[in-house]
Parts: sequence; C-alpha cells; structure tokens
Amino acid sequence: MNSNQFNRPLYLNSEESSDNLKGEIYAVVNHPFAKVNTALNNPAHWCDVLILHINIKYCQASSNKNGAVLNVNLGKKYDQSLEDTSRVEFNYREIVSSADYFAIQLNAEKGPLGTSNYRIWIESIPLKNGQTFLHFTYTYSFGLTGRVAMKTYLATIGRDKVGFTRTNKQVDSNPPDYIQGVRGVVERNTMRYYLAIDAYLATLNIASDSMPEKRFQLWYTSNENYPRQLHEVEQAEYMAMKRKEYKRQQTAL
Repeated sequence: MNSNQFNRPLYLNSEESSDNLKGEIYAVVNHPFAKVNTALNNPAHWCDVLILHINIKYCQASSNKNGAVLNVNLGKKYDQSLEDTSRVEFNYREIVSSADYFAIQLNAEKGPLGTSNYRIWIESIPLKNGQTFLHFTYTYSFGLTGRVAMKTYLATIGRDKVGFTRTNKQVDSNPPDYIQGVRGVVERNTMRYYLAIDAYLATLNIASDSMPEKRFQLWYTSNENYPRQLHEVEQAEYMAMKRKEYKRQQTAL
C-alpha cells in the first residue's frame, strides 16, 4: 500500500466472472475513526458523496417499510435531464456500528441495461495516530442485455480505456500496460466512488456554504492524478454540470 502508482496508501483489486464484476479498495485515510463513522454511517450523507461521481445525476434519501432508501439517477458524463437517465433504488443497511468497527451496505436489485444485484459495501476500523482503515467494495451482475451493451461500449468509445492493474512485468524501462475490457471498467468506477468518499471526508471541517464547491474541485483534481484512466471532461464542464445537479438534488422528485 505504501509503494504503488496511486501515490497514496491504497490497494485496488478487481474480479470478473461469467455474470459478475467486482472492484474493491483497501485504503488508509487521515481522519479519525469517529469522524469517518459519523460521516459515512448516515444515508443522507451518502447523497453528498455519490453526487460527486461524474455518472451520478441525482440522489435523494427517503424511507419505506424496509428502511432507508437512496433513489439514485445514473447517466452520461455530460449534462442531462433526469428523464434521460436511469433511476436505481438502493436499500441502505447499517450492518454493524460500534466504537471500533462499522459496516454499511447499499443494495439495488435492478440497474440500467440489464444489470442487477448492485452492492456497495464499506467497512472501517480505527488505526493509530488518528488514521482509519477503509475497505470499499463495488459489485454488480449483468445479463444478456448488459453483456451486449458492454461489448458495444468496449468496441466504440471505451476501446482505448484502461484500468489500474498492470498487465506487463514491472520493469522501469518498460512503459506500463494496463488491463482493459470489463475489469478496466469496474476498476475505474471503483476508484471514482472511492475518490468521492475521500473528497467528502476531506471537506467536513470547512464552512458549509463552500462545501459543495470544494468537494467538486477536490474530486476532479483527485481524478486528474490518474488521467490515463479517469480523465473524461475538462474541469469547467464538470464544475458547471455538478453545480446544476447539486442544486437539483436539493428538491425531492
């Protein structure tokens, strides 16, 4: 975790099966456990986290007979009306919450384009010196429709995109080759979600009126540390889009 291409204490892993994709990150963050627990162990706070992701267009926390729910709209990497996006309903579950460990889970049975069984899992323990260890998992399943959509994406606009796992031997004189295909897709999205968590935690102590703007800036600049994998739009375009989406998010739909 201390010697890697991320320049931060972080390890990323991905897995692919015949109908499932999984990405997970292990990381150390410079925030005390109590702060992390309070910040992330609350469904309403997760909408402020998720909206930072370039593909999240809207998020609203509510409740039903089964407990807390996050209504999340997924879309493209540009400004869209909500009518042109896909809504996914995540059930929020607090698995464990104690003085030295917490775990939460977000589950969605159905997603866009034939995807299903979405799960976001995060667990955490305290470390020495006011640091916290996080384990973040992002996984989903896909059927025939999802497989066809993924093949189309990878054959067109996604054909040159890569993930973070190196596929060639680590030799200083060799330029790195990175994994492509569906594992590249899940690695990029896993990192984007983790950087949203990181940006949210880093801005909790600033003035509330400047929080959203600072979070947008931090998420974007953190992504730009890995331009080969994560660059999609210019900063001005991302900032303008997110200001509009954040304002829209303040109204329940």
